[in-house]
Amino acid sequence: MSVSAMHRVGSAGNGNSSTRPRKEKRLTYVLNDSDDTKHCAGINCLALLTSVASDVSDYLFTGSRDGRLKRWVLDVDRATCSATFESHVDWVNDTVLVGDSTLVSCSSDTTIKLWNASSFGTCTRTLRQHSDYVTCLAAAGKNVINVVASGGLGGEVFIWDIESALAPTSKSSDATGDESSNGINGSGNLLPLTSLRTNSNDNMSVHTTQSQGYSPISAKGHKDSVYALAMNESGTILVSGGTEKVVRVWDTRTGSKTLKLRGHTDNIRALLLDSSGRYCLSGSSDSMIRLWDIGQQRCVHSYAVHTDSVWALASTPTFSHVYSGGRDFSLYLTDLQTRESSLVCTGEHPILQLALHDDSIWVASTDSSVRRWHAEGCNPEKIFQSGNSFLAGNLSFSRARVSLEGSTPVPVYKEPTLTILGTPAIVQHEVLNNKRHVLTKDASGSVKLWEITKGAVIEDYGKVSFEEKKEELFEMVSIPAWFTVDTRLGSLSVHLDTPQCFSAEMYSADLNIVGKPEDDKVNLARETLKGLLAPWLRKRKQRSGSSAPANGELLSGKDTASRSSTHSRVEVDGSSDNDAMVYPPFEFSVTYPPSIITEGTHGGPWRKKTTDLEGTKDDKDFPWWCLDCVLNNRLPPRENTKCSFYLQPCEGSSVQILTQGKLSAPRILRIHKVVNYVIEKMVLDKPLDSLNAESSFSPGLTASQSQHQVVGDGSFRSGFQPWQKLKPSIEILCNNQASDMFCYMQSHYSADSRLRI
Repeated sequence: MSVSAMHRVGSAGNGNSSTRPRKEKRLTYVLNDSDDTKHCAGINCLALLTSVASDVSDYLFTGSRDGRLKRWVLDVDRATCSATFESHVDWVNDTVLVGDSTLVSCSSDTTIKLWNASSFGTCTRTLRQHSDYVTCLAAAGKNVINVVASGGLGGEVFIWDIESALAPTSKSSDATGDESSNGINGSGNLLPLTSLRTNSNDNMSVHTTQSQGYSPISAKGHKDSVYALAMNESGTILVSGGTEKVVRVWDTRTGSKTLKLRGHTDNIRALLLDSSGRYCLSGSSDSMIRLWDIGQQRCVHSYAVHTDSVWALASTPTFSHVYSGGRDFSLYLTDLQTRESSLVCTGEHPILQLALHDDSIWVASTDSSVRRWHAEGCNPEKIFQSGNSFLAGNLSFSRARVSLEGSTPVPVYKEPTLTILGTPAIVQHEVLNNKRHVLTKDASGSVKLWEITKGAVIEDYGKVSFEEKKEELFEMVSIPAWFTVDTRLGSLSVHLDTPQCFSAEMYSADLNIVGKPEDDKVNLARETLKGLLAPWLRKRKQRSGSSAPANGELLSGKDTASRSSTHSRVEVDGSSDNDAMVYPPFEFSVTYPPSIITEGTHGGPWRKKTTDLEGTKDDKDFPWWCLDCVLNNRLPPRENTKCSFYLQPCEGSSVQILTQGKLSAPRILRIHKVVNYVIEKMVLDKPLDSLNAESSFSPGLTASQSQHQVVGDGSFRSGFQPWQKLKPSIEILCNNQASDMFCYMQSHYSADSRLRI
């Protein structure tokens, strides 16, 4: 017996052409399968906190492209992570220390965050003044004044008084209680600031904020992106550079521009000022390092040391020597007076930032590990005594020419003295057809298979071919795309957007869920959200002292309730009893918990580990649709799409056409239901009519699963069906390939898809 389901002819669905609603807030969860003390992406910045007392350890702070900062306790032969600072939702681009207790960081999420440096990750304030990525920071000398400058891709430069920014603020008209007194909401996220942009022709402008009252000084003058800042010891002089190829000098007390220094032929990527503010060092994408005399307003020396862009600079305390690194993977030491240079070491990754620490230097790169090298910072002349030094040229092409001639200097040091290991970043990924598994490849070449509904690695294949493994794992299934994935943070970030995320369902039998009827449909997004927020839900229940809300019960939060009432087509998921049970395919690890990135009805985007959610006062921190799903068991409106097709005899078969009309099926349907229908039509004397008025397959139980039936409504007639005794042998093919017994017919099958029976 052979019947073919010919090409799809259309989709029956919601024809509503109403105005497109505004985009709802997204919920993202970031996965991690390794030790949380490690970074999993490139290290963009370093900051050292040194102690005068010999019995107190020094600390190193690292900021990463994974969006987190970490504090490391430094010993002679090891570094131990003592805290993780997690709140930024994008790359951490720079960090500086103000005094002994305040850590300041900036990010591509456009914010500046202030942290208690001695805490276990407490964010004390978020400053939302920039309109684009914040790329760089500069601070005055330790224990001098609490002045910090910030610059970003929007061409903005702001000068902050950190003490004023941290000062308690008066209550605002739209905030109450703790939220208005300290600018922090219930989950540790800070109230937003409103930036008032000013005329670009003004040298100085004041930006006001609604919720905090503090206004930083805005130094106006840059017309394009700012990549580098530096400040003198007393905090009175600021220099900035970027894509305009000039170094600008500012008076931090007024924000006024004092002069420009011209000479570089490409973007300025790194800047240093000596303690007095007279001399400035600049590193550029033109591969040159330049020494400027600000008093004389001219370049006094240029150094052709690197063969590619210079991205990082660090000077000795006396400003007599400079360490430089960049895109050529190399760290050089140069005597600013004699122009003598030496290659200290080479690595495998571009160097992003340097931090001199006594006789060593910490090197951050696009790799997730941080390395410490010998530097002889107290007596740099020792490095030149190795005999591998050379004289730095004046022109950028001179070093490039030497490199091409095979005269590349030999590095003084071959191995670092200490390495703080990171986790290799994910560099390639592929969402598999079952829309539950994601195949990844990291920077070390290791290939892994993730189950995103539980946030765990289920197979580690080691260093194998990614493409071959992808082909091997291919399945002939079709599930709607209910999530998107990116690896910008070095790990898997899974994005859920409503209502698309609620489009995918699977049968409980196919998820191996014990205790549920095998034909129960499970909404993947809903169960994933339940598993993801399980720690929060438990804490919420404990704090409230009450059980979870019953099916369909409204949220207690006024905002969520009123918001939900505006959506008249909200669906109650009747397939679940809305208990607190999290099924095994949706259980997330508490050892390596994922982090949530989202935004609620107030404040800005925030990030927290699921195990750190407090379970109280934070309903407003989640999107309303997310709360409605996990607390009220309600799903947003979804398009009622069906799969339409014709059922015709297979080519060469003598079987008569079973139906002249078009058939349609729900967007999820087990193929055995199609088999049942075909057998009933061909075997029974009076075929069972299990089709709807439009010849639709009813989504209910099969004939063998019920004793009673009403024609056309999904239930069945009484009695045992004669064809069940025949036990016919049936093979199902999809696209001419053998398929499993329990497949899905989805509404987005391509036109040439076939089901052959």
